Amino acid sequence: MRSLWLTLALLIPFLAQAQEPGDDLLLEDSTLDVILRKERGGGLLLHTLGWGGQYRQGVARTALRKQFIEFDLVSMKSSKEIKTVNPYFSNSRSYVYGKMNSVLVARGGYSFHNRLSRKPRDGGLEVRYILGAGASLAIAKPIYLNIIRFTSSIYEYNITTERYDPEEHQVENIYGRASYFKGIEKSSFHPGAYARFGFTFDYGQEHTKVRSLEVGTLLDIYPFFPVEIMAFNPKHHYFVNFYLGINIGQRYNRLPSKREKAAVSDQP
Repeated sequence: MRSLWLTLALLIPFLAQAQEPGDDLLLEDSTLDVILRKERGGGLLLHTLGWGGQYRQGVARTALRKQFIEFDLVSMKSSKEIKTVNPYFSNSRSYVYGKMNSVLVARGGYSFHNRLSRKPRDGGLEVRYILGAGASLAIAKPIYLNIIRFTSSIYEYNITTERYDPEEHQVENIYGRASYFKGIEKSSFHPGAYARFGFTFDYGQEHTKVRSLEVGTLLDIYPFFPVEIMAFNPKHHYFVNFYLGINIGQRYNRLPSKREKAAVSDQP
């Protein structure tokens, strides 16, 4: 019997180490002895071909891993875009010569955040790496320009708004860009997919608040419906971007009701 108890005593440390990571969220992940399993937030997303916004909402699956549903909406440009103006008219508006479509990309999918280093109790930096994937939808709105139409005299002209045609519209007869919303009803949709890999650095001091920077790379791919941005250039089957995200948010178990918020605000 004594040998059995001795054997069990020797096995206990090994059994504790063999415990599946994250089985005890309170022990592993709480800095204030209260585990906050839910998280939501969003912020600004800057990438090498544009910018936009991001929103995430998720839950801690283990002490080391969180799962999020995420949404992005960003602009997407071509690396060959150069703004110009008509040199013969001082009040003309700038435009991008050769640009066929203005593109927005909407993404929706899932991401998994895996902790690499834990934030100390007195504050500091928590580092996680991110793997994400989902659906990507490119929305291509055709470009409309204000075009100069000369009458019987070179000194008399009218300005009309027309969809950009690279065969007809040249630098000499383009007055400038039209309203962004012109032609929005003629937008085309290009479904595809995306994948994300990055690192997030949470520097917030409060356990209930998210304050983080995120860096990484994004791949948007459109294998069957390529996206056209610039005339006389191949259509894009994919976009590869490096990105920087600036995010704020909150961690919680249950959000307070309106009545509870009112009761707190009424307290002296």
